[in-house]
Amino acid sequence: MIDLRSDTVTKPTPEMRQAAFDAVVGDDVYGEDPTLLELEELSANMLGKEAAMFVTSGTQGNQIAVLTQCVGGQEIIVEEESHLFFYEGAAMSVFAGVQPRTLKGNRGALNPAEVKAAIRGEDVHAPETGLICIENTHNRAGGAIIPLENMQAIAEIGKEYHIPIHLDGARIFNAAVASGVDVKKYAAQVDSVQFCLSKGLGAPVGSIIAGTNDFIQRARKWRKRLGGGLRQAGILAAPGLISLREKVDRLVEDHNHAKLLAQSINEIKGLSIENEVETNIVLVNTEAAKLTAAEFLAQLKQEGILAVPFGPNTVRFVTHFDVSRQNIEEVVVRLNRMMKILT
Repeated sequence: MIDLRSDTVTKPTPEMRQAAFDAVVGDDVYGEDPTLLELEELSANMLGKEAAMFVTSGTQGNQIAVLTQCVGGQEIIVEEESHLFFYEGAAMSVFAGVQPRTLKGNRGALNPAEVKAAIRGEDVHAPETGLICIENTHNRAGGAIIPLENMQAIAEIGKEYHIPIHLDGARIFNAAVASGVDVKKYAAQVDSVQFCLSKGLGAPVGSIIAGTNDFIQRARKWRKRLGGGLRQAGILAAPGLISLREKVDRLVEDHNHAKLLAQSINEIKGLSIENEVETNIVLVNTEAAKLTAAEFLAQLKQEGILAVPFGPNTVRFVTHFDVSRQNIEEVVVRLNRMMKILT
């Protein structure tokens, strides 16, 4: 079975498993786990932020960022198909008591003029704008990279109106590797940032949030309130150190595999590519083959390939380090065979 559902399905490497076994640990709630402290320091340095904190997932990291920077009754500006709005179970409303203000993006990128227009004025009828959120790369836009210039323009708006900006950078290292823009430059445009260790970087568990020392100090209390205070977490941090030291530059391989897959699928009758493939996500449209996404996926599974639905006639494929070029070539062979039978 070739699993292209997500880059979250990667298995820890033998080196990661050994590092977890050998990790020097302590109680992180007391700030005494040396391996976790090392991971947080490395993460902060790589992002150019004052401090960082390990969290159990990207969703937890995003929600802690919201809780730390907002108060109940405020409003958050988000792209209408952002992870924060689309995939986090209305957590911002459930936990922080804030409501989303959704704006339609262009390949996931917010229009700075529309962001500025969406900021609430002084009106007793309106909630205050408490936070602006950016997602880079943008998952539902097909792994699209949000241009640095776009982030800079929104950063200026945030400064003008004294509104903090949060970056859901679950795949920010994919953006940096693909664009050639230093990850520090992306992170410099925002007050807080979250990135996942457990996606393309291949660690088994965890994400990082980063910002100022004051932000992280307040965020630690919210992590504790959410039950995220961990004890001997160095076992989880050790694979994360390997991810940051050894797995960033190789992301280009995933991007190349995604582009190869997209080029090949575009040549198969009945299938077409919906997105401009910049990173490791490929969106395939099945409408011309008169197949729903569910029907296509069922046939695909019989061919030994896993992907996920992304719309009525859209299927998402995600490349990662457990999928080789040979695997991609085999996927193309199986898809060609399958579609010849179906069409």
